[in-house]
Amino acid sequence: MVTTIGLDIAKSVFQVHGVDAQGRVVVRRQLKRRYVLPFFKKLSPCLVGIEACATSHHWSRELQALRHTVRLMPPAYVKSYLKRQKNDAADAEAICEAVARPNMRFVETKTAEQQSCLMLHRTRHLFVRQQNAVINSIRAHLAELGIVAPVGRNGVEELLDVVADPEDDRVPEVARECLAALGAQLRMLKAQILEFDQRIVAWHRSNETSKRLDEIPGVGPALATVLVASVADPRAFRSGRDFSAWIGLVPKQNSSGGKEKLGNITKRGDRYLRSLFTAGAGGDPLCEAPWHQAPAMAHRTVGAAANQGGGHCARQQDRPHGMGHDGQRRAPKGTCRPGGMSEIAPVSLRDAEVGRTNST
Repeated sequence: MVTTIGLDIAKSVFQVHGVDAQGRVVVRRQLKRRYVLPFFKKLSPCLVGIEACATSHHWSRELQALRHTVRLMPPAYVKSYLKRQKNDAADAEAICEAVARPNMRFVETKTAEQQSCLMLHRTRHLFVRQQNAVINSIRAHLAELGIVAPVGRNGVEELLDVVADPEDDRVPEVARECLAALGAQLRMLKAQILEFDQRIVAWHRSNETSKRLDEIPGVGPALATVLVASVADPRAFRSGRDFSAWIGLVPKQNSSGGKEKLGNITKRGDRYLRSLFTAGAGGDPLCEAPWHQAPAMAHRTVGAAANQGGGHCARQQDRPHGMGHDGQRRAPKGTCRPGGMSEIAPVSLRDAEVGRTNST
């Protein structure tokens, strides 16, 4: 009887490796996508291990609906159980071995709603990158014609005014047509970014946990919503310092022989989430070292998210970067509010020091 299964997922071809209670191999086979769910329907409830990669949360939800216990694992933690050459069968065997380890760290399964919120952020971030690419193209093309402008939004507008002026003979007609097309694309991207800002705010207002996180100084709708969507269960972290290590805000360790050697922050985890923490922590002009403030924000944030049903953890504050930035270090229109991070400054250095000693 199969008790543990390692499932190596893909787009079309899946690999199954199952063992019994004594660890003997019971099943080792390949499955086409359409046969995956029928195969698991025939099995008694068992432990299923899957690498936390693309589509893993979908398959986790589907198998949990069939009464199986599903555990998602970071691929880096499964790698050490792989024997010799890499192939689908060897990967499935390694997953099956790793999921049974008592000290393995697992990833909580996200809901479809959480993944939808992350899609809002990923799509907006894509539009921001495209906007930056278009702006750089406009500046580069006009610089080839000897036309430059100051850095910032006003400089781009000046360049577009030059393109729109038919009497300016510095721009050839063919180049004017190309730049006009880029200008139209830039205006469309700005409108789409604003539209997704509004959608993120609407999602934020519909979620109680996100609204509670919004009470923390330096946290706005963007950071609050991406936290709710990224962290399926805040109780998985023993403390806010563990959460800081998870998103890469603690120093990198290279200690040996009882001597602590700490370097720069590890920068592990979600880069987008870490950038939002840094934007919120660095909102105060008096904050000279934003990375020292970000761990303290993470400490407060995970505590507020885990405190389901509790009161607000802080009074309402003005947040300097309510919606992050638009790629040019400016808060989107209607979301930038004056304020600072001075309230958490007294605990920042303390949390940063503790984070250095407890980082993993």
